[in-house]
Amino acid sequence: MALDQLQLEVIWNRLIATVNEQAAALMRTSFTSIVREAGDLSAGVFDRSGRMVAQAVTGTPGHINSMATSMGHVLAEFPVDTLAEGDVIITNDPWKTASQLNDITIFTPVFKAGRCVAFFANCCHALDIGGRGLSADSREIYEEGLQIPILKLYEAGKPNKTLYAMLTANVRATEEVLGDLHSQVVGNEVGAKQLLSFLDEFGLDDIEEVSEAIVSRSEAAMRERIAALPDGEYPFTMTTDGFDEPITLAANVIITGDQLTVDYAGTSPAIDRGINVALNYTAAYTTYGIKCAISPDIPNNDGSFRPVTVTAPKGCIVNCEHPSPVGGRHLVGHFLPSVVFGALSKILPQNVMAASFDALWDSQVYGDRPEGGRFAYVWFAAGGAGAIHGRDGLSATAFPSGIAGVQSEMIEALVPIHIEKRELLADSGGPGEWRGGLGQAFTLGVRGDRPFLFSGLYDRMNNPAEGIAGGMPGAVGTLHTKTGNPLRAKTRVPLPANETVTLELPGGGGFGAPHHRAPEAVARDVRDGYVSLNSARKNYGVELDPTTYEVDLAKTEALRATR
Repeated sequence: MALDQLQLEVIWNRLIATVNEQAAALMRTSFTSIVREAGDLSAGVFDRSGRMVAQAVTGTPGHINSMATSMGHVLAEFPVDTLAEGDVIITNDPWKTASQLNDITIFTPVFKAGRCVAFFANCCHALDIGGRGLSADSREIYEEGLQIPILKLYEAGKPNKTLYAMLTANVRATEEVLGDLHSQVVGNEVGAKQLLSFLDEFGLDDIEEVSEAIVSRSEAAMRERIAALPDGEYPFTMTTDGFDEPITLAANVIITGDQLTVDYAGTSPAIDRGINVALNYTAAYTTYGIKCAISPDIPNNDGSFRPVTVTAPKGCIVNCEHPSPVGGRHLVGHFLPSVVFGALSKILPQNVMAASFDALWDSQVYGDRPEGGRFAYVWFAAGGAGAIHGRDGLSATAFPSGIAGVQSEMIEALVPIHIEKRELLADSGGPGEWRGGLGQAFTLGVRGDRPFLFSGLYDRMNNPAEGIAGGMPGAVGTLHTKTGNPLRAKTRVPLPANETVTLELPGGGGFGAPHHRAPEAVARDVRDGYVSLNSARKNYGVELDPTTYEVDLAKTEALRATR
């Protein structure tokens, strides 16, 4: 059938509803708070040729944009016409999916009248994948856990018992990991059922015509946005903590007509620690940064990726080669949108954010339950997001990953971890005309009288989130025990019973000169506990009455006259 504009709009909305239902089914049946509460997953639908057509609203850029490129690898291994109804494909190959062994992707072909008409795929973070666990101190990928090449998890509806046995023997949290695999399969099945229903409703044999219309329009819209930008090269460099030595992330955004290239030449080489990034993950977060800045309203699909090219020298830390360790790849990959924003700030200053805390803080605890048995638990925490022109940065909000925080009560109900404190950190957001978002503080321990292992994949403990357009940097993060002893991030640390750990997460960078912030807004920040009286005076040039927090206009004008 020839699709008119109205029909295409209706079908497009049905596709979005379908992938959202797919993601919802996965989350509601998940065995872990990582997926169920934090939303560390992605879901999408693909056409017969492997082009991503639509994605669920829920999902991280690292998952969804990596998954968009992984279908090509799957179809190279299992051509579309060799697949049978009931087949389900699995892999966690970091160089073909989301650049970390814990991220497992499931692909399900959809059949109508005996012919494959589409694919549903989703990617989730598995609670455990064996190996050293979630840390960055591995020397090569073989230490990081079980590698799953592109294989059939189900063949014509029958489970691959050998693969299930391998998974059972190699992961610590068997029930949760295998349970989430079943949830991933179910999510795809729900999406397939919805898709077949509306194909029948609209009299369509497949989604090829729909896909072509959506993808081509998205590509044309993206090219139009790029063509509106001035041609040229826009370099930017950022320094991050790294492992033993700081890491340099160098990007050059090159605009030529309706094509945009991001070249990472000059970036630090890969290291023998697990913070390296495979190129597909680099491309995933780079394209996300581009879309945030120039085309947030254009659908995210195969067409919107075509005008953007991401290159990096082989062997650098954002294009590592096998068998480089990659367990903490987000400790580099999550900084890439801020690197892109830094480059584009030269031509789109009002479209970009100041740097955020960026790299999600991932914590993992291994220990003994007081009632007997072992436990392993992973959760994520967010610092402050960067400010943007006209708006303060969001506090304790995960950018660019979009992961939600898990409630303290949920953590304590699932495992014998007790959380003594969880609060926003005053003065952690970078001062600016628009203030950076605040970080948060956690103090936690393990119930019982047994020692435990603590692992934290953290960054911005030495290099803060920089401000933009005159904004100031946010506060760096810290990690220490109740006695004040600092702990090293990115490694596993054995701790004695009754010890507690305090995490203070970094804040986001500010936007614009702080002395341009309205004095009334500074007073409100002080009243709300976001900014101290000392910071109001020192960083913003605002003098407040310490009893009422009212602005002393005369003293404020005198202070600001010196700036």
